[in-house]
Amino acid sequence: MDKIQKGIEYMQEQKFEEAAKAFTEAIEENPNDPLGYVNFGNLLVHIKDYERGERFYKKAIELDEKIGTAHYGLGNIYYDLEEYEKAQQSFQNAMQAGLEQGDVYFMLGMTFVHQEVPKLALPYLQRAVELNDKDIDAKFQYGLALANTGQIDLMMEVMEEVLQLEREHSDAWYNLGVAYLYKDQYDKALHCFETALDIQPDHLLASHGKQKVEEFRDQ
Repeated sequence: MDKIQKGIEYMQEQKFEEAAKAFTEAIEENPNDPLGYVNFGNLLVHIKDYERGERFYKKAIELDEKIGTAHYGLGNIYYDLEEYEKAQQSFQNAMQAGLEQGDVYFMLGMTFVHQEVPKLALPYLQRAVELNDKDIDAKFQYGLALANTGQIDLMMEVMEEVLQLEREHSDAWYNLGVAYLYKDQYDKALHCFETALDIQPDHLLASHGKQKVEEFRDQ
């Protein structure tokens, strides 16, 4: 069996030492094959050894600058380290190298979310949802980006879609409640906040939203 494939199987079985040995042998046998370095990088990131993981991804890119998975791996390292501008660049490099996957678009969108530019995040999150309509996280973040760019009605449609996929999504219920509150539809807002609290009793924002509805009703 191919050493890289064997290493991947060991990783899936949580046998990290065996995976490291297989990837090391693959690199020794084919030192100019970037895939060995990418997979070793994936292993190192999995065990949160970001410093060495970065070196392995960079070595893969040195061998083949068009290897999208190495750019994507680098992006994940920088994202986890909260270096969002560097992560953004790496994810963009992955796309330019031809990596057309929902996860890449989602992660790129999230780098813009963390840089507080929802207008730039929006098209990438939308594309992530188009590529994987069942991705709850991508759909939810897309809904938030719509809200943050003032597209409330569309945001409500997306949050309803999130709830179709996961009925117990307390944050989706909360955000729907905020939208109904914005529209002065207090009964619907209250229902959403109460549902969020039924699912997650310590949801402070939903509790605050419920309190707001009750204040408006008393006025």
